[in-house]
Amino acid sequence: MTLAQLHYTSAPPGPDGSGFRFTAVSAGVPQGLLREAEQLIGYEPPRDCPARPDAEQLKGFPKAFSFSELADGGRLLSRSVYIGADYSGRWGNFHAHAVHLPSGTRLPDGVLPITAWESPRWADATPPDGRPAPVDRIEPSGLLRKDSLVAFAVSRAGWLAPFFADLRAVAADPGAGQIVLVEHDSADVAQWIALACAVLPREQAHRLTFTTYTRRPQQARQQLVGALPSSESVAHDHRYRVHDCTGQQQPSGPVTDTWAEVCARIWRAGRPDLFHNTPDDVGQLAATALIAGVGLRPDARAAAARWAADNAGALPDETLTALVAGLCAVPPAGSGAAGYERSSSAVWEPPQSTQAAPGARGPAHDEQARQGPGGSARDEHASLSALGPVGDEQAALAALLVRLDGQVPAVVSAPLAARVLVSGVLGKGPLPMLRAGSLTPRAHDDLARDLAPALRAGLADPAQPPAGRPLALLRVADLLDIDCHDQLPELAGRLARELVSDPSDGPAGASEPDGDRGPLPTPPAPGQPAPEARHGGARPAVGCPPALLDAVHAHPGLRVALFASLNALAAAEPPAVARALTGSGLPVGLQPGFPHLRMCVTPVGPGDRLARFREVHRIAGVSPLADPAVLRTALHLTWPGELPTGLEASLLLNELGSDTHRAAGTRDLLIDAALAAPPDDRDVPALAVDLLRCFSTELRPGQRAALLLLEFAGLLGTSGEGEEWVTRALNLKNGAAEPVPDTVVDRVFQVLAWRLLEAQVPTTELYALARSGESQLLAAYERAGRSDRVGDRLRTSPAYVAARFSDWSAFPGTHPAWDDIRNALLTKVLRPVVRALPAEDQTEVETVLGRAGRGRLDAYRAWNRPGALGRLAGRLSGRGRRADQAEVWPGDVEPPTEGGRR
Repeated sequence: MTLAQLHYTSAPPGPDGSGFRFTAVSAGVPQGLLREAEQLIGYEPPRDCPARPDAEQLKGFPKAFSFSELADGGRLLSRSVYIGADYSGRWGNFHAHAVHLPSGTRLPDGVLPITAWESPRWADATPPDGRPAPVDRIEPSGLLRKDSLVAFAVSRAGWLAPFFADLRAVAADPGAGQIVLVEHDSADVAQWIALACAVLPREQAHRLTFTTYTRRPQQARQQLVGALPSSESVAHDHRYRVHDCTGQQQPSGPVTDTWAEVCARIWRAGRPDLFHNTPDDVGQLAATALIAGVGLRPDARAAAARWAADNAGALPDETLTALVAGLCAVPPAGSGAAGYERSSSAVWEPPQSTQAAPGARGPAHDEQARQGPGGSARDEHASLSALGPVGDEQAALAALLVRLDGQVPAVVSAPLAARVLVSGVLGKGPLPMLRAGSLTPRAHDDLARDLAPALRAGLADPAQPPAGRPLALLRVADLLDIDCHDQLPELAGRLARELVSDPSDGPAGASEPDGDRGPLPTPPAPGQPAPEARHGGARPAVGCPPALLDAVHAHPGLRVALFASLNALAAAEPPAVARALTGSGLPVGLQPGFPHLRMCVTPVGPGDRLARFREVHRIAGVSPLADPAVLRTALHLTWPGELPTGLEASLLLNELGSDTHRAAGTRDLLIDAALAAPPDDRDVPALAVDLLRCFSTELRPGQRAALLLLEFAGLLGTSGEGEEWVTRALNLKNGAAEPVPDTVVDRVFQVLAWRLLEAQVPTTELYALARSGESQLLAAYERAGRSDRVGDRLRTSPAYVAARFSDWSAFPGTHPAWDDIRNALLTKVLRPVVRALPAEDQTEVETVLGRAGRGRLDAYRAWNRPGALGRLAGRLSGRGRRADQAEVWPGDVEPPTEGGRR
């Protein structure tokens, strides 16, 4: 295709004016594009350059080679150079030559924009005839050769990894800011851009915008911005990632971005060909580098190992052999480009379809081989200790070994097996599951001799986290024929604690239980199910490790010690042990006794919770009368982290007796079941009566008051309710030596509120409510009064309307809180119902009120009369609306208070 061109400079007067203007433009270029391009191709000479340079000095001015994104999605590739004086002799002129790439197009032949740096196609002056010569491609200049780029990368070694880390962030997210590269020469910036385009995936490299020079970086719109030391500084602006390569001080400290570090090492090793057809996958890139003999740091080798494990099935044996050799070899301290055979005539341009040979070797690999197992790798590991990559590398190597062992010839995987085994034992890393054929006979004997002390020390170390490692060490000892029989009992105790431990359960397995049953679990908030209850009470099955099952069957001493330790843990933390061991296959039938462990290990079938509780008791094989501790364990397993309902707690108390619960330490659990029960549990009052009867002398003052309140709530509405309901409830609540739980107070006040809203309520009770000023009780009364249940009854019962009007208009001025609530109920609840009543119901309401007294009837008629007289009567009788009420009714003649609207 023919590229649309633009020429821009200061020119003599012409049809388009004078001064800076477009002097040559290809046909069909719209004016909007010209206006946008004019903002991108400007040029300001550096501050420290000569004001009137001669021809030789002009060559030293920086060149602004830019690739910019346009508003319509197209791109503008431009080159702006300083040319000195213009036609009038005025200094400050420049010439810009640009080509336009419409949206979705690229340069001919798919070349990257940076390859056009200093191409012979760029012009320093406007065509004489004012018409750009047709251009169908832009040839590379040949200045960005591979050998020069490698040498440049080596000279900028300290800046490579930080730059690539920022490049990756900016290329992935346009909002991540801009990179500013400060160099003495714009040609060096062009080399930085070439390095960047080589490491990026091809599509991102084509989209990367850049400029090799600007005097004002803050005004640049490109992702990579070149600047000189004399350009305006943006070092303190957080929007810019500045890399100043003009000083002697290089960046210090390791770069945590593994991909960036790998890219830097590949460039320094002189192997940019390794980037060909490699996606943005750090594992594949690191594996390719290792196969080529490029030394990498531990985190990169770990990434390569993980990638190899995921793709081992698709890799040939020779590739895997070379990769394993690279992974197991000690990395060199650095991997420069020294010794690389460079072709000085080759022009660097990332090819689009070139695959490096999997087994290729170069000078970097030769240098690595010359260093052998010594070298300076220890220095590199020490400098990277802050990153902690070595342990991650060993884990990745172990995972790769699992993938390869037995699947490829032993000659491929044997070096990796020995490396992982030694690293795992001596470095306390992952321990491989090796087969008898994974090691050669000589390696077997050498490893047994060298690793025996470390294996025995690891098994006997009480501070060593078991987490499966003791069993793995024991398995390795068996593999290497190392006798550790005398250490099995001590291992069993630590193994039991680890077997049931869970980080989310706190210190369940932190120490050996000493017989103390420990505190009861904290119940969840009312209405919130326990974590196990959210899964229907089922406990997930966790299978025992095969190595543990083998040890239990083979070693009676280990089995007895393990079961005893697990039984103590089960008595202390039944849910935690059950979560770990239920359905695990632990063969508890091999040894009699250990009732707590049996209850936790044996699965229980479906059914209601009381049925499951009885089944758990049966599994224990011990009566709670003989061993009360099994009652506590059974309760925790049946109600893990939650409380029984009122009915369940009553049955548990009456079936087993109070003495058994005292001995088992489950008394407080039954009390908590009553105090924390939700309001809809109707069996709680009966439970409170049972608790007061069975533990009358053992209750704390707060517990006693709460249970008495629950008992009183159960009596309301029955023949045993007695009198002075409000006074009795408030006396019990306020007279308690300890605060009464809110769940109990809310339940009692809710029941009392409904009792006060029955058809006929004693005046003394209503007066006690009005004068109490108890906010919780009044709020409960208001909520009940506003409920649908009350509203439905008001609409169907004129007598109930009369009763509620009498209540809600009674005792005005007794207490401000009572006035607010009764007025709200009169206005918001009763008035809409009364106005919708048919005439016959209105008459019946008045008839009922008339029987109560003439004054009550007159007050009702005055309250129900529309208009100003009705409002006035309401105020005179002490009735009214809340101060903040702004609702307007038909017939109102006075303006609303507080500026409310009509």
